[in-house]
Amino acid sequence: MPVEYKDYYKTLGVPKNASTDDIKKAYRKLARQYHPDVNKKADAEKRFKEINEANEVLSDPEKRKRYDTVGPEWEQFAQGRGRPSGTGGFQYVYTGQPGESPFGEDASGFSDFFRTLFGQAANGGFADSDDLFGRTRTRTRSRARQGEDVEGEVEITLPEAYRGTENVIQISRDNGEPARRLTVKIPPGVKDGQRIRLAGQGNPGAGGGPPGDAYLRVRVKPHPFFTRDGDDLRVDLPVAMHEAMLGGEVTVPTLKGRVSLRIPPETQNGRTIRLAGQGMPRAGGGHGDLYSTVKVVMPTKLSEKERELAREVATSRSGENVRSHLL
Repeated sequence: MPVEYKDYYKTLGVPKNASTDDIKKAYRKLARQYHPDVNKKADAEKRFKEINEANEVLSDPEKRKRYDTVGPEWEQFAQGRGRPSGTGGFQYVYTGQPGESPFGEDASGFSDFFRTLFGQAANGGFADSDDLFGRTRTRTRSRARQGEDVEGEVEITLPEAYRGTENVIQISRDNGEPARRLTVKIPPGVKDGQRIRLAGQGNPGAGGGPPGDAYLRVRVKPHPFFTRDGDDLRVDLPVAMHEAMLGGEVTVPTLKGRVSLRIPPETQNGRTIRLAGQGMPRAGGGHGDLYSTVKVVMPTKLSEKERELAREVATSRSGENVRSHLL
């Protein structure tokens, strides 16, 4: 049975030289008017499908080109008769599967005209407009496929992790071969082992598919005296014996700079003092804390006077047993 020609320009109410924007505007207007949820008339759903099919063709440059090439003479050459303008002899043979589309879509909702015009070629590829006029050239169109993801690694210092940094990294493929180099901004507060996604920076896609992603794994070098605990930092703070006994102001290093810390009198060795907001930047804003653990440093090379003072202390505290809880 002959396939009925569809005038998609007439369906959308636009001229053949309509621009892409004109087609888009016409489609949106008609789609709103005939949407089954809005229009309850008996033929609204059918009309809505026709509008969608017309837009599917005219909004796609490749499909529109093929459709315009075929033209209204479709009724002739669909049955093997006639010759379209500007072509040689023509014999049309449709070998596509019902409902199959070269664009990876389910075409079962489209008309026979649409499925026939955009059907599968005999060699398993997809026919371009030349094939419709009896020429032997076919273009194999592979299904769009996303490119492979790639991964790289960068090593930074803890201060760089604190303030953020910019690095040039080497991205490699899964087989270890180098792919390319990228300049990457590493955000403040990044953690050791954290994997950062760089969208679209992987290998190119196939068949017009999107590129893959690149993943950057961050390695933070150990710091000489800071250790990290989530967003908090910890540091051992050496304190002289007299500072621990009498108390006083001491200077504490932070990744932001030096700050002053008051040591309370009679501070015990191992006591931990919190400095709020002096830790690593948090992802949601703000900073963690810095925990300074007091390490009392005993004096060496005592003078005779210092020894005498120590003996006086020992005598005054001779009845005190600091190990009583162990005995």
